[in-house]
Amino acid sequence: MELEVTKNDGNALEFVLKGERHTFANLLKSKLLEDKNVSFVSYVLDHPLGNNAVFSLATNGSKKPRKALEDALKEIESELDEFSKGVKKALK
Repeated sequence: MELEVTKNDGNALEFVLKGERHTFANLLKSKLLEDKNVSFVSYVLDHPLGNNAVFSLATNGSKKPRKALEDALKEIESELDEFSKGVKKALK
C-alpha cells in the first residue's frame, strides 16, 4: 500500500491510498472519526473500477491531521495485534 499526500495545509490533509478500495479505507475512516479532534474525514474512489481511495481529513486545530492519522493507524495496528493473539489462542 502506498500513500501519496496531495495537500498538507494547516488543519487539512488530502492523500491517496494507492491500491486500496473500501476495505481498509472504511476502517481508517471509522478510526479517524473516533478522534474528537477530527472535524471531517471522508474518502472517494478515484474511479468506479479503480483501486485508489482519495481521502480528505480536517482537524479542529487541537491536533494536526498528520498526528490524527498516525494515532488512528497505531490504534488499528494495536487492534489487529490483539485480534491475531485471540485467533492464535482459539486455534491451539
